Amino acid sequence: MSVPGGSEPTVLEAALRRFSGAVDALEAAIERRLEVERQEAALAQQLHVLGADRSRLADALDGAQARADRLENANDEVSRRLGSAMETIRAVLAAHER
Repeated sequence: MSVPGGSEPTVLEAALRRFSGAVDALEAAIERRLEVERQEAALAQQLHVLGADRSRLADALDGAQARADRLENANDEVSRRLGSAMETIRAVLAAHER
């Protein structure tokens, strides 16, 4: 059924073009949203990896600090013992010189 003057196909064609444009815009919006979701998932994974690295590094730092504390205590003990040994040697040398 055609309206005299041939306006119906033109109106229909225009409506189909608008509909097609709307579908294209919707598909583009969906694709952008999916890309955002993919990026969010990638960022969440990176955040998880960084958190695990932080925990591992914190544990390593705690271990290194404990080792440094033990070495410092051992150094203090060795220093004390060397001082005592030096005093003993001086006392022996002084007694021997008399």
